Amino acid sequence: MQPRSTFLRVLAAAALVPTLALAAPKPAPASARPSKQYTIEQFMATTKLGGASFSPDEKRILFTSNESGIFNAYTLPLTGGKAKALTQSKTDSTYAESFFPKDERILISRDQGGNEQSHLYVRTPDGKERDLTPGEKLKARFMSWNQDDSAFYVITNERDVRFFDLYRYDAKTYARTLVYQNEQGFNIADVSLDGKWLAFNKPRTNQDTDIHLYNVETKELKHITPHQGEVYFTVSSFDPASTALYFLTDQDSEFKHVARYELATGKTEVVERADWDVMYTYFSRKGGYRVTAINEDGRTVIRVHDVKAGKPLALPKLPEGDITSVTISDTEKRMAFYHNGDRSPSNLHVYDFGTKKVTRLTDALNRDIDPKDLIEAEVVRFKSFDEMEIPNILYKPHQATSTAKAPAIIWVHGGPGGQTRKGYAAIQQYLANHGYVVLGINNRGSTGYGKSFFGADDQKHGREPLLDCIEAKKYLASLPYVDAERIGIAGGSYGGYMTLAALAFHPDAFKVGVDIFGVSNWLRTLKNIPPWWESQRDALYKEMGNPETQEQMLRDISPLFHAEKISKPLLVLQGANDPRVIQPESDEIVQAVKKNGVPVEYVIFPDEGHGFSKRKNEVEAYSRMLGFLDKHLKGAGPAPVN
Repeated sequence: MQPRSTFLRVLAAAALVPTLALAAPKPAPASARPSKQYTIEQFMATTKLGGASFSPDEKRILFTSNESGIFNAYTLPLTGGKAKALTQSKTDSTYAESFFPKDERILISRDQGGNEQSHLYVRTPDGKERDLTPGEKLKARFMSWNQDDSAFYVITNERDVRFFDLYRYDAKTYARTLVYQNEQGFNIADVSLDGKWLAFNKPRTNQDTDIHLYNVETKELKHITPHQGEVYFTVSSFDPASTALYFLTDQDSEFKHVARYELATGKTEVVERADWDVMYTYFSRKGGYRVTAINEDGRTVIRVHDVKAGKPLALPKLPEGDITSVTISDTEKRMAFYHNGDRSPSNLHVYDFGTKKVTRLTDALNRDIDPKDLIEAEVVRFKSFDEMEIPNILYKPHQATSTAKAPAIIWVHGGPGGQTRKGYAAIQQYLANHGYVVLGINNRGSTGYGKSFFGADDQKHGREPLLDCIEAKKYLASLPYVDAERIGIAGGSYGGYMTLAALAFHPDAFKVGVDIFGVSNWLRTLKNIPPWWESQRDALYKEMGNPETQEQMLRDISPLFHAEKISKPLLVLQGANDPRVIQPESDEIVQAVKKNGVPVEYVIFPDEGHGFSKRKNEVEAYSRMLGFLDKHLKGAGPAPVN
């Protein structure tokens, strides 16, 4: 079942991008129109949007926007116009979750300063808010509505901070009933529309997971994915008739595909395959459509299946970019979606199935910015030290040529297991706009390229995946428009760790490093994971190492214990409320590197967690980053002409 949650946390994009040859691309000519440079304030004035929930009369859309500089809940008429702010938070980001199906109330969520302990609130039309999940040190999340819209489901870890229980809330009185007390460390994944079935994920490793099915009436718990070896199974959704569970698996395949489990008989069959990983599949409310997303070489291809017709639905043609985050209205007359391109941030659209008309509701890009000044990114590949192909997203500044060589940055995504993708990326565009070539590397262990590639970094961190970054530097140096002597490395979270590791374990490889809330000490991080990650603990240990039994290995790969080797300038950005990479991780690496007499800049954001949710902080962080790179990487100016 498709949850009616508006701040959809799914990857987004659409349409195949051609794979480039392994050889270095031919030097591009200088731009016919030199790119105008924009400030970080101008880039950050671009609006970030997420989610879509139709109003009961299907005349408006509820969504999340940071138009005010911080995320709040807004509505827009389907005919277009100015967005109306329903919440006006100035301190903590507020995310729209869902309209109530029969009236003007909405569900919203927010945490406190980025601590990830989100509560669920109901907001009434008069602007009053009520916390439906009150208490301290708890995390709650909206799941879905039931079949007749008389109730909705919420998960919360208030009873045991390690595990999430499932509650049913009455839509009128907000009285709640415990549906499932989670003692086994399951991840509660979906509830059938009729409320009779629950589906749970149970991870053992990142590549070995199981699905359990629970009958609410009989209390029977059934393991439905017994298997040998490492096989990935994860819940997608129940069908609207509550007769089958759709799930993803890579059983007997390199890539994840869609399968179906029949609740009455236990029969399992494959439903849909692709030549890449399927990311998710779900149904519209009445079951007329099934939406599937495929991770196709760093972009998302959306398939909308017309269930009655038994064939795919032709999607509307739009400019270059990707259709993403599809939400189909309850009447199945309309479809909301986002469209995103390298030079165009996500914009909300509505499609009418009957008239075939598409209405664009938002204009997210700051009007001061001319899209022609931005970069259309390329997918490029190089062979690493062991001949493994490494995919990347490359941003080449308009003015970079063989006679005006540019400095370069290798940008490492978060994770482990994340992915750098096509689509609008403000920071990469900002750096390219200011003359930096940016290579977003998908080192081994990245998502989206099959299970062999995904598993190739397990307990090899600080070694093979890092060597991919070293080879990426060689690839950049081979490009005729890159100054081989001025290449740096940057990244956030796991990418921050990779930055620190590169500076510590390959001290002569890169000229500078930018660490954004990155891990410096895996022993501490793995011992102090957020308590609500308990169900993922074993999988995380299998990926990174067990701090109780593999202490020396984790010391060997932790930059903090090798900080004396760091000799290149370092910028560190850190959120004070980060529950994943706590502030001491950054405090200690900064202190250690300063002892080397190395230039170190350190910026702490007191009202942020693991990432930036406030525009003012993004402006501060990325202006500091550009100033740091201009000083320590660009240095004396452009490279000499050969």
